[in-house]
Amino acid sequence: MSGKQKLYHRAKNFGRELRVADFIRVELTDLLRNKMRDPRVTEADVTISDVRVSRDLAYADVYVACNSVSEETSEEALISVMRNAAGFFRSELAQRHSMRTTPELRFHFDRTEAEANRIEELLARVRPS
Repeated sequence: MSGKQKLYHRAKNFGRELRVADFIRVELTDLLRNKMRDPRVTEADVTISDVRVSRDLAYADVYVACNSVSEETSEEALISVMRNAAGFFRSELAQRHSMRTTPELRFHFDRTEAEANRIEELLARVRPS
């Protein structure tokens, strides 16, 4: 295999990981809005901020953000609910795609927005008026 073919082969695989991640993000968002019945999730304004799929498409790390969660215990409770519903999400995803296997979902709380707000507040204090 020439160098050009190797590069194309790697880019093609990388594109598939991104496509699968994007598919999972869109479908999980739809499932959260339309099929999820747990009030701990539906009332908490939960969003899927990012999905990262492993190279072998066996695992998908799902990053969940929530504007109304402020305490660490609430974050853990939300992730616990999402992990308990992982089987439901995975079976629904399996019905919506034609891949051989459905990636195992691993949920993580995304603190990026809260950290960005904290940094903005710190910068606002330091900036001269």
